[in-house]
Amino acid sequence: MRTVTFEQKLEESKKILNRLLDPDITLEESLELYENGIKEIKSAQRMIEEAKVKIELIKDKN
Repeated sequence: MRTVTFEQKLEESKKILNRLLDPDITLEESLELYENGIKEIKSAQRMIEEAKVKIELIKDKN
């Protein structure tokens, strides 16, 4: 299984946003892109929260 980095998730979110801004996409495409974008953002937010926890653990050790 390939690990996706935070930066890759952020880049994918940007691509989704750019596609959503295209006035020629259909409603169905927009909904699918929106759903995928939300998933990417939530996943990236979880990664940030995990990083915060790790930072706190490191700070507490020292």
